[in-house]
Amino acid sequence: MRALIRDTSTANPLWGAPRIHAELLKLGIAVSQSTVAKYMRRHPRPPSQTWRTFLTNHANQIMAADLFVVPTVTFRLLFVLIILAHDRRRLVHVAVTAHPTAAWTAQQLRNAFSEHDAPRYLLHDRDSVFADVATTIAGMNTQTVRTAPRSPWQNAYAERVIGSIRRECLDHVIAFDETGLRRVLTRYIAYYMESRTHLALDKDAPITRPVAPASAGRIVVTPQVGGLHHRYDRVAA
Repeated sequence: MRALIRDTSTANPLWGAPRIHAELLKLGIAVSQSTVAKYMRRHPRPPSQTWRTFLTNHANQIMAADLFVVPTVTFRLLFVLIILAHDRRRLVHVAVTAHPTAAWTAQQLRNAFSEHDAPRYLLHDRDSVFADVATTIAGMNTQTVRTAPRSPWQNAYAERVIGSIRRECLDHVIAFDETGLRRVLTRYIAYYMESRTHLALDKDAPITRPVAPASAGRIVVTPQVGGLHHRYDRVAA
């Protein structure tokens, strides 16, 4: 168990004790988080601190939208739009463009939601790219909620997932163009949705991962996001 903790922390230097502890729980290994912290490898630079919010009202009815910038190897700026569901921290939609406009954002919302799965509330900031949002989603029975000026903490879940995407993926790769950035983001989103454990979800993934019994078999390690992260599963011997 000690060797597994050390190997896991070595292979995933961006992970802290809570994330490693969650992976061990998924493998059916009953161990305390303090034990994980005791035996994990100490890295020169610990993972970045994260900030939290207590925004819980109507969590299952809220989705949040936000935009962030990614520079390419030639210093060209690409813009990434994310739409996040609050209830299970699900990334509902991700799009990349070099020229964000209000019309483009409105089209992405039409692509993201059907008539039956549109949220009751869509939370976003006052960026000009969201200028046509209210008109676009009026027929979806969705109400837009704009944050106050210069108040990113009011859209905390979206800010948090953008921070995770940067720290756990984009800070370690360089995008050459839109196609390359989409490819990297697709790999990370698959890891984020199916494998990455979340403290806010009781150390489960957005798509629930079953807990394997300790006697299920040997542990198999699967590299993900080009080896930046790994998934640990038990398989029959």
